[in-house]
Amino acid sequence: MSDSETLAVYARAAADYAKGFARSKDTDQEADYAAFTERLHEGARVLDLGCGPGHWAARLCDDGYQTDALDASAEMAEHARTTYGLEVTVGPFEALETQGQYDGIWANFSLLHVPRTDFPAELARVKHALKPGGTLSIGMKLGIGEGRDSLGRFYAYYSEDELRQLLSDAGFTVLRSRRGNGEGLAGGVETFVVMTAHG
Repeated sequence: MSDSETLAVYARAAADYAKGFARSKDTDQEADYAAFTERLHEGARVLDLGCGPGHWAARLCDDGYQTDALDASAEMAEHARTTYGLEVTVGPFEALETQGQYDGIWANFSLLHVPRTDFPAELARVKHALKPGGTLSIGMKLGIGEGRDSLGRFYAYYSEDELRQLLSDAGFTVLRSRRGNGEGLAGGVETFVVMTAHG
């Protein structure tokens, strides 16, 4: 994700975003986290792709996983460092160039900032970075097309069936899919889907 307007929103809102979301326990996503981690062996190597303020990466670390974190926002990365002691690689999603390195990749509402035309290539990059049979957890907002929210952030939207097909085309098998509704940084309640898949 390298959209300058989206990054500017996160730069301005990093502290408030962290206060409002990172300090919550995300109890509505406990089942998603369990579905992801139950497929990981002890000490597995994982990547929090688009880690934001770092709360999920910190939890993965606390649970004993070798955790890497990548985020395009330097401000979010700094929050993760100062709050959780995480070392975050700052860069766009395209910076993910490793092969067969991770047992799991946690992409929790991050890849929704990737333009639709670039999304298949991004999924291929994620698949390439996973070990054979590795696990992906991906959260996306449901909808049609792409555009900006009231804060100016860029989003690409998909139907559940469309996302499932795109994952299949990239070589993933979807194991679990959960829909929900949640309030985001912009304040509106939107419908989302979280899928767990293996490569």
